[in-house]
Amino acid sequence: MNFPENVKYTKEHEWVRLEKDVAYVGITDYAQAQLGDIVFVDIPTVGEKLEEGEVFGTIEVVKTISDLFLPVAGEIIEQNEKLEERPELVNEDPYGAGWLVKVIPDQEADLDSLMDAEAYKKIINL
Repeated sequence: MNFPENVKYTKEHEWVRLEKDVAYVGITDYAQAQLGDIVFVDIPTVGEKLEEGEVFGTIEVVKTISDLFLPVAGEIIEQNEKLEERPELVNEDPYGAGWLVKVIPDQEADLDSLMDAEAYKKIINL
């Protein structure tokens, strides 16, 4: 299992990585392994401003659909278009090519309140 140190984690198994003023958001390696083969990613919230913890889309696997929760408040400015043709990228490279959305975080967004890799490992008992 992969736990990059350059991202912050949520207890809902999303991650966020800040690059300048843009936050990349995805699901963790642990989450994709628990879900299984991802067959569809639906993100209808591009262009919307959402609060931390709000649902910004869903991930569909063979037998279920899971909500995706935004780790920081902000405006969703882009979704990963590659996932329309290749949703399996989330399984193959969850912290790289399988990112889900880009967000401009609100000024008061608190990334420091999210977990580092060590804290996240503890909540999933690793």
